[in-house]
Amino acid sequence: MTGLTAPSMLADAELEAVTVTASTLSKPSGSASPVTILSEDELRMKAGHSIGETLKDELGINSQSFGPGVGTPVIRGQAGPRVRVLSNGIGSNDVSAMSPDHASSTEALLAERIEVLRGPATLLYGGGAIGGVINVIDNRVPGHLPDKALEGALEQRFDSTSEETSTAMKLDGGAKQVAFHLDGFYRHRNNLSIGGTGIDSAAVSVTDPSLTVVDNPSGYLNNTGAEAISGSAGMSWVGAPGFAGAAVNHLENNYGIAPNGTGQETTRIALRQKKYDFKSELENPFGFAKNIRTRLGYTDYQHTEITNGQPGAFFTNQSYEGRIELTHQDLGPLHGSVGFQAQASDFNAIEKLSGESIVPRSLINSYGVFAVESFEVGKLSYQLGARVEPTTISPTNMADLNYTPVSASAAAIWKLDDSNSVNLGVTRSSRAPQVQELLSNGFHDATRSFERGNLQLSKETSYNLDLGYRYQSDAFRAEIDVFHNWASDYIVQQRTGEFVDEGGNPCITDCVPVLGTGQADAIFKGYEAKLIVPLMENHFGMLDLSLFSDYTRGEFVNGGDVPRMPPLRYGLQLDYNQNKLAGYLRFTRAESQDHPGDHETRSAGYLLLNVGMNYQLEAYQGANLMLFAKGNNLLNQNIRNATSYLRNFAPEAGRGAEIGFRVSY
Repeated sequence: MTGLTAPSMLADAELEAVTVTASTLSKPSGSASPVTILSEDELRMKAGHSIGETLKDELGINSQSFGPGVGTPVIRGQAGPRVRVLSNGIGSNDVSAMSPDHASSTEALLAERIEVLRGPATLLYGGGAIGGVINVIDNRVPGHLPDKALEGALEQRFDSTSEETSTAMKLDGGAKQVAFHLDGFYRHRNNLSIGGTGIDSAAVSVTDPSLTVVDNPSGYLNNTGAEAISGSAGMSWVGAPGFAGAAVNHLENNYGIAPNGTGQETTRIALRQKKYDFKSELENPFGFAKNIRTRLGYTDYQHTEITNGQPGAFFTNQSYEGRIELTHQDLGPLHGSVGFQAQASDFNAIEKLSGESIVPRSLINSYGVFAVESFEVGKLSYQLGARVEPTTISPTNMADLNYTPVSASAAAIWKLDDSNSVNLGVTRSSRAPQVQELLSNGFHDATRSFERGNLQLSKETSYNLDLGYRYQSDAFRAEIDVFHNWASDYIVQQRTGEFVDEGGNPCITDCVPVLGTGQADAIFKGYEAKLIVPLMENHFGMLDLSLFSDYTRGEFVNGGDVPRMPPLRYGLQLDYNQNKLAGYLRFTRAESQDHPGDHETRSAGYLLLNVGMNYQLEAYQGANLMLFAKGNNLLNQNIRNATSYLRNFAPEAGRGAEIGFRVSY
């Protein structure tokens, strides 16, 4: 790609043109399951300070922000453990899925491609990923020898909304049968600029009535600066039968949480992670197998929530994860993979100074057996998947908790002719409760709440129906997907309406809200739609118009709304390409979220206008130079993100410009 394309165009085109990392999707004819791929220049233009920020303009995907330091992905209203974020095919194994204030350790700036999988293909990586699986690929463990003895890239960015500077670099090299990879990034930012005031005092008086707001800055958010640094090194042996290699990564991230306006406390999170990875692939190892892929990772993660300079909540997670996946020779019309995956974690959350438990130390073990198969019959392409994943949680001084989630999925695409196709997917997804959903019992500094788990939780099971239609011609391209998800025993953490002190006792002053965990049957329904119309294609360039919209509604069967659901969105995007110049203008309208859930407040609608452009040219001795610039939230709207737990204290970034360059050789 030499120009910037509309996001809706890319997903369709890449289904036909690229190999998806999930082996069962590598067939050029495409897949019966939806796949979204970001790579190359489009990824460079969309890359943000988090995975959620990077993907938030894709249909059906939002970012669950917690101020500028956090942005985890939300797919069709599902977040946390229901959206599994992978790093090169295995879990990131941080604690970002456990609480909305925890940042992901996976970095978009270093990614070479990002894949979003839904349907049967998600069962390769986890049965509980009701929303989907996001695989971030960065070539940390090289899988092939580079075309040149030394290749590399350097990227520099500046964002005016927080005076953020970020630098990313990578080097790939090799000789004979040895390949190596080095990468790293550094990011620093100051307080975030916003449109309007930081705290919605009227909303806070409803959700936190004992809170007295005395410091409500306008135009910026206090305590939202951050600094992060990361580095990786990897090496592989590469030969005719395949490759085997290992890599090590170290990450440190220190970011602030927007204060509550009382002027009494500020909280920062100091995160540190070490990660060791092994990866191998063997082609045609024996008669039955096309290839065998293995992955093994060890993650040593910790973060401390520091309030007024004093350490508070302290989270640790030491985790091993391994998987072996065999792609078998075609069995008649069947082509697919079978495999085994295991994960063992040692998780703990305490008050660092007192040693008081927030979540008891727990050993968590899970073992998954999975299979995904594809076949074609005439104009119909089918994909089937199944996964069984026994899970045991062993808390200190407590009886073991055992679960056996079983998930299955079937999808089909019917190519009516060269222009029309219909796809249908049916999925049963089941997941075990997470340890903090079961056992939390303590004050959490960053969320400023007292969290209570529920030992009576059972498995969560959902049944999802997904129906889609696609049309393609020279005149226009269109697609629409509608979905309906019946969730049984849906696990939800929400405000109970109760207030206690930081010790969990009844209070009159200095009260914090209680977040309780419970289960109830729920229904999620919605759609994603887009229409792409070419407006111009001549010597002046190409101009396309994209119209888009998405919507998710979440309700409990017995009444009430599922909290933190994204609102209805719709808008248009203009994309222009001419040789080495590309640009876009994107206008989005988000309606108000009038179904916020019990003890929550509505979020107002907003208008979002973004523009961007990039220009490519050849630099010294064949190196490629890309210059890019973006203007974000040009209307300077005060945007309260409906999926954000912190929305009443931390709106999204205000009007700003981002400029940068990338040199690759």
